[in-house]
Amino acid sequence: MRVKGGVNSKKKKRKYLKAAKGYRGALSRRYRLAKQYYIRSGVYAYVGRKQKKRDFRKLWITRINAAARMEGIKYSELIHGLKLSGVNINRKMLADLAVNDFEAFKEYVALAKEALGK
Repeated sequence: MRVKGGVNSKKKKRKYLKAAKGYRGALSRRYRLAKQYYIRSGVYAYVGRKQKKRDFRKLWITRINAAARMEGIKYSELIHGLKLSGVNINRKMLADLAVNDFEAFKEYVALAKEALGK
């Protein structure tokens, strides 16, 4: 007697339809479309995780540049000066200082200017 796959196929379909809950229109009701868009959503999520890193780095650089220019130095000069002076601070921390603790940021700017000879 052959084994029928009804239970397993129903389980598989239910898994995808449950995951596709909230998708618009037929995407949440039709198995084939739900499966396609569920897989595609995973691709979007993967790409989004990479884009998030890029976006935050851009934001940090913009904040650092704005604060640095208030102190009369360009972003690129600031980073170069910090490298020359041997300061090992990442852009996330530097941007946080620029926003929340401007006095500490000024000290880093002074270090960079000193290393550049300005």
